[in-house]
Order: sequence, then structure tokens, then C-alpha cells
Amino acid sequence: MSETLLTATKFRVERRWLELPGRGAVARELVVHPGAVLILPLLDADTVVMIRNQRFAVGEELLELPAGTLEPGEEPAACALRELEEETGYVAAHLEPLCEFYTSPGFTDEMMHAFVATGLTATRQRLDATEQIRVQTMPLADALDATADGRIKDGKTIAALQVHRHTRVKKP
Repeated sequence: MSETLLTATKFRVERRWLELPGRGAVARELVVHPGAVLILPLLDADTVVMIRNQRFAVGEELLELPAGTLEPGEEPAACALRELEEETGYVAAHLEPLCEFYTSPGFTDEMMHAFVATGLTATRQRLDATEQIRVQTMPLADALDATADGRIKDGKTIAALQVHRHTRVKKP
């Protein structure tokens, strides 16, 4: 059984009742999310396109990889291509899946679909009216260092960069 507590533009909050052995019915609140994408755009093997995104929730401008929420019925790859162009002003000739992960499974069912975008061509940003995003290219090695030294605080960006680093390491 569940009840909707809040319906927002991109998610809703539900209270769900679960039966736990020895405890009976307990209530849990869940952020129900349609899923999202994250894009690791590479200008070349050693240069990544990042964004500086003003984040209301934390009151900071964060260094991140571009990302966005799936629209109803939208496939993750199509969303990734759309968000890449909207946020960075680049279109990609190639898009490869990198990984999938739950962003915060303690309170949301949001699934993040991460992709690597290559064959980039510059066009123009197509930001939503509420977005405050600046594009910044940087050496991939510097972005990887930034995941460890605190310059990158965004968990999805840290995860994708580290998975990419791991997959690039040649296995014997």
C-alpha cells in the first residue's frame, strides 16, 4: 500500500507500508524518480567537457559532468544526447554506455544511466530558463584528480569518472 505525499515536477514522494518480520507494518517514505542520465563527453582521449552548475540545494556552483532527468517514455540514450547539447552545446557522433547505478537507494529509486560521448561537434547551449551552467573543458587527468582532492563534490560525477578510469586500465 502507498500514498502520495507530494507530486513535484520531476518526482513524487510516497509513503509505503512494508511488513517487517517481528515488527509488523512500518512506513517508509520514498522519492519516486523517472531515472536520469549522465554524460562523460570527451573531446579526445585526454580532454573532458565539464560544467559548472549552480546548485540551489547546496548553495554552491559545482563542477560536474552534464546530466538530466528522463522525460516520460524517453530512452536513456536519447536523453543523454539531448542533455549533452542543452547543457554543453556539443553534439556527439558516438554514445557508449558506461554504467548504471542507483543514486541514493536509501530514499529514492532513481537509476542513473551513464554514457561516454565522443566525436563531439560544438553547436550552442540550449539551457532551461532556470539553469545557470558554464562549460569548462579540462584534462581528464585533472578531472580524475579533482574527484580525490575535493574540487568535485558531485557523487554521480565522481562515480562516472572513476568507472571510466577503471575501464581504461588495461587488464593483463
